[in-house]
Amino acid sequence: MKLKTEIPIKRQAYPITYDSNIILLGSCFSDNIGQQLDYYKFDTLANPNGIIFNPISIENVIKDVIQKKKYTKEDLTFYDGLWHSFNHHSKFSSSTPELEEKNKNAANFYKVLKKATHIFITLGTAWVYRYLKTNLVVANCHKIPQKEFKKELLTIDEIKNSLASVLELVSSVNSNVSITFTVSPVRHLKDGFVENQLSKAHLLAAIHSTINSHSSNYFPAYEIMMDDLRDYRFYNDDMLHPNKMAIKYIWEKFTRAFIDENTIKIMSEINKLQKDMTHRPIHPKSESHKTFRRALDKKIENFRKKYPEVNF
Repeated sequence: MKLKTEIPIKRQAYPITYDSNIILLGSCFSDNIGQQLDYYKFDTLANPNGIIFNPISIENVIKDVIQKKKYTKEDLTFYDGLWHSFNHHSKFSSSTPELEEKNKNAANFYKVLKKATHIFITLGTAWVYRYLKTNLVVANCHKIPQKEFKKELLTIDEIKNSLASVLELVSSVNSNVSITFTVSPVRHLKDGFVENQLSKAHLLAAIHSTINSHSSNYFPAYEIMMDDLRDYRFYNDDMLHPNKMAIKYIWEKFTRAFIDENTIKIMSEINKLQKDMTHRPIHPKSESHKTFRRALDKKIENFRKKYPEVNF
């Protein structure tokens, strides 16, 4: 007896190994997958500008990086005692402009982009906010009064054009990279229940039209959450974000789709080492714990000799 519908997952043509260089951009789902990849010691860059939800802002960030834009004070907005960038998440806001940090991050992003083997772009919403003073779509409103913005729903064609631009921009500096789109399983219910579904529908339609006409891939994170895990026990207390169990389940599907089978065996060894490293002894000065630490150090040394390609 089947008690749920499981989403079929296809193994991708260009698998991830420990020689891969991976970039993840977009919603907080990108951060979740990025954390898993970091845990298993892959070469990963996740959201260098912070979490970004809409396709236009992702396109703008990539465009600025490829065009080697230098941030100046004129690119920032001062509000409530903080300097904000409309191309960055609020975690980059500060009491001083911090231009050096932003430009250093952009330079590193460009460097990684040129050598990346895989890019994963997760779109969260088709709803955008346009700053009325500049008429530009922003990545984050930074709690600036809503009257200074105009809220819009991107059309399917607008999203398609933005995604096509992203593919063209990336190809101009790296023609060999594998690009995968996905839709965030996080529901944006502040927009409204119907409005959230409309937004996701626009994203899905645009992505599938794009991958049918361009060389790119799709990973069904949204469908896994909505159909395979269609139960509130897989959500956090806010009933919006996938919980740890759901993230682990989607990660397992992601692993099956994108990661090389021999690499998965190495990941298993890393997982054992990671668990040993996080072990908290009751008596850290005891002889038994000292023996445990010596044995662990030896395991790590042997692992590094066996797998020099892994930065452990």
